[in-house]
Amino acid sequence: MSGGPMVGVVLVSHSAEVAGSVAALAVGLAGGGVTAPVAAAGGRPDGGLGTSTELIAAAAREVDRGAGVALLVDLGSAVLTVKAMVAEGNELPDGARLVDAPFLEGAVAAVVSASAGADLAAVAAAAGEAYGHRKA
Repeated sequence: MSGGPMVGVVLVSHSAEVAGSVAALAVGLAGGGVTAPVAAAGGRPDGGLGTSTELIAAAAREVDRGAGVALLVDLGSAVLTVKAMVAEGNELPDGARLVDAPFLEGAVAAVVSASAGADLAAVAAAAGEAYGHRKA
């Protein structure tokens, strides 16, 4: 790793517990050393299931280190929420990008590649490649 800015990763789920658990797993599997900044944005501010633009925006600002922010989402309305936020461009840091990837496997790939110093395009590609990993 070059020691420069790192890509941040935000994991958006309808559940705070799911987002937090996937974030913890991805960081744990990234190994020792320097780990890319990762934040979970799950559920609604009241603790219920759903998505929150406020929580997503806060998580993106938390992990922004100037190299872009990869946003991975679980399903349905989380996709629509983040797509709208990226399109509007006023709540997310510059360089924020919705990444088309499976949530768990993509999160691990994104955090590992970001921790290795990959740029945003490479982080998104690594996460997206997780679609091709067959389990049987």
